[in-house]
Amino acid sequence: MSRQRLHAAVLVSPDGERRRLRKARRRAAAQVAARDRAERAAQAKAKREAELAERRSTVLLPAAGEPGPAGLRTPGRLRMPRHQDTSATWAGAYPFLAEGGLGADGVFVGQDLYSGSSFVYDPWVLYSRGLLTAPNVVLAGIVGSGKSALAKSLYTRSIPFGRRVYVPGDPKGEHTPVAEAVGGRAIKLGHGMTHRLNPLDEGHRPAGIDDHTWAAQVGARRRDLLGALAETVLERRLTPLEHTAIDTALSATLRARDVPVLPDVVAHLLHPDSRDDLEGRLSEDGRHAGHALRRLVAGDLAGLFDGPSTVAFDPGLPMISLDLSRVTENSTLISVLMTCASAWMEAALLDPDGGQRWVVYDEAWRLMQHPALLRRMDAHWRLARHYGIANMLVFHKLSDLDNVGDLGTANRALASSLLANAETRIIYRQETDQLGPTAAALGLNRTEVSLLPTLGVGQGLWRIRDRSFLAQHQLHPDEERLFETGRRARGL
Repeated sequence: MSRQRLHAAVLVSPDGERRRLRKARRRAAAQVAARDRAERAAQAKAKREAELAERRSTVLLPAAGEPGPAGLRTPGRLRMPRHQDTSATWAGAYPFLAEGGLGADGVFVGQDLYSGSSFVYDPWVLYSRGLLTAPNVVLAGIVGSGKSALAKSLYTRSIPFGRRVYVPGDPKGEHTPVAEAVGGRAIKLGHGMTHRLNPLDEGHRPAGIDDHTWAAQVGARRRDLLGALAETVLERRLTPLEHTAIDTALSATLRARDVPVLPDVVAHLLHPDSRDDLEGRLSEDGRHAGHALRRLVAGDLAGLFDGPSTVAFDPGLPMISLDLSRVTENSTLISVLMTCASAWMEAALLDPDGGQRWVVYDEAWRLMQHPALLRRMDAHWRLARHYGIANMLVFHKLSDLDNVGDLGTANRALASSLLANAETRIIYRQETDQLGPTAAALGLNRTEVSLLPTLGVGQGLWRIRDRSFLAQHQLHPDEERLFETGRRARGL
């Protein structure tokens, strides 16, 4: 009897009672939800039946119209032939179907071949209007397509608007007559020439900068330049030991003279001061870097950068170009020269009060093969908006990026970033074997790709952010005589 009472007490325990209540509530909730679903289904069914009944009760005219002699209907469907015509004819029928264009503010380029209106472009105007987020420009086209004339028109026509032009390296010397014609200066460098540049000069000092900050900037720029020059000649990255040797040699040079020159730095690299080389290993650490920089002092570049500057940099001139046509033996020499030249101009380029400036990198296929110069260019491109710079990269075809390195390498990523940071891409005529790489790099559609091999001289596909234009560049006769690089080949 006691066992039965114990068993009953277990059955009616508080835990069992709570479980029964929870089950009851769940069953009640399920029943309410089922009734609600059934009511909604019934309402939806009634609505569908009412709509169906309304459609059935509606009387519509037959597709062929009312029958009878007054119906004015033909026995069959009216079929009209498709009409095709040229865009010029349709422009008369629909004269207002055209791209809105970029506005009238800026530099006149030529004619929009689709709308027939004037085509005007100015990266600073478009940036101020929010149509661009980066003022950099990439210009590509095969030889003889007219890309060089376009580049010169863009920067010379900008000069009356208060812009200035820097060409940190002109391998063919074609910007020299342009610089002289606009009141600027072309500095010719080469063996037997009178000009000499010291890339370790302090350079142009921006207004409002204190002595301590200026000294730190100059020191950092000098160290970066020496490292970039050594890496370009060695064709590899410097080791930490080599960086230390270069920094020590520069510091030792500055103890002896306020403005260092490359011969002194090379001498301290190859023969360190005993005060700096306490362990006797500094000369070995910097031996390779010292011999690489010696090429600028006693090698094939002797006489160009191995002493104090004989010319002064005037950032107020409308245009400054460094003519390197006398030293075009190989791409390494050109890259070394352009590295020195860009460092010489860098203080003026990075002056936030310097105004709006074009910086033109011509023959870019030479430059992108050298990582040190590529990194320097990438830094300038990323700071373009802050310093009011519009960089222009001019080369023949987008497959030149393949020469930089394989996909996934750091150098290829840097070269691709130059393209990504340029929202203005101007593509002149390309050969048919270049259409695939060009379309992949720029994201062109099928119509745009089909246009590229058919473009005439001076005709270009302008991709400005997500908009496309087909423009014909127009030259004044005076500009044509000054700009055309093909006149010499034609004997004109």
